[in-house]
Amino acid sequence: MSESTEAIYLYIPLMKELGMSWNEIKNTPRQELEGLMRAFSTYTLLHAYDGYTSDNIGEMAKNNPQVRTQYGKSQQLKARMEAKMGRKRKVQSFSELVK
Repeated sequence: MSESTEAIYLYIPLMKELGMSWNEIKNTPRQELEGLMRAFSTYTLLHAYDGYTSDNIGEMAKNNPQVRTQYGKSQQLKARMEAKMGRKRKVQSFSELVK
């Protein structure tokens, strides 16, 4: 096992969030483990603000301005994924309609 801190950041989320056992992690190639972590990170970013409206985000951003940036990244990723899947987005405002 590697003694680097990167190994800790890789193994703990795999065990905790994806429910992998230590044996499964040891028997899986590192490239696959990194792919699982990338996919989990994307999933987390996509669904981080499910159930929140833009008004909720505005309220949260009053206390923590970083929320607005994170929400924007989440929405951009969602739009890219929907475009790749061929889904049409609902137009939210007149400025988006003009684009």
